[in-house]
Amino acid sequence: MSTASWLNSEAFTAFGQHIMWSDLIGNTIGLAALALGWRRSVWTWPAQLLSGAVLVTAYASAQLAGGVGKQLLVITVALWGWHQWTRGRQQARDGTIAVRFATWKERGLLAGGAAAGTLAVGGLFTLYPSLSWSPWADAYIFVGTLVAMIAQARGLIEFWFAWLLVDLVGVPLAFNSGLAFSGLVYIIYFALVLWGLRDWWLRSRTPALEGAPA
Repeated sequence: MSTASWLNSEAFTAFGQHIMWSDLIGNTIGLAALALGWRRSVWTWPAQLLSGAVLVTAYASAQLAGGVGKQLLVITVALWGWHQWTRGRQQARDGTIAVRFATWKERGLLAGGAAAGTLAVGGLFTLYPSLSWSPWADAYIFVGTLVAMIAQARGLIEFWFAWLLVDLVGVPLAFNSGLAFSGLVYIIYFALVLWGLRDWWLRSRTPALEGAPA
């Protein structure tokens, strides 16, 4: 059995839902990546890269082209984010990443890019139905993930708000696509995102704490 075949085989069944190894492993690593992001550790990026690589097989098996594209994008942006966080320009005194709120110009660019990107990708998926059975939800998650990761790479607190908006659509789409573990993980993501948002927010308001133990 090849690695891809094993990853797309069933790990176990819970509450009538068939859990695949790729869904289980990829999302578990994804949770670790989000927790590392909350701690502002540079290791969040290699974890996101590995998670994306595993989840490509999960979304491919569910015939969600948007999901596959999203994970390929995760891999690409994770490499860029890793580079950004290791350049040292955003280092706080405790060796982690300094965080801040985006300027209004940056917020406008992120929101405008998200809207235009969703329209473009959703239109593509609608034009070619074989790419996705849920084109607009798939496009929304695809573009929202990109926006969130770009904001994270720049140390912007708005990164967490972007993930919250992605989760609102990601949970029902994952369950409807037969990726039950992904759906459950999105729910856990939601809790971690709220926790991470609070932590980054407090750190942006109290710069003096940047040198204190996390």
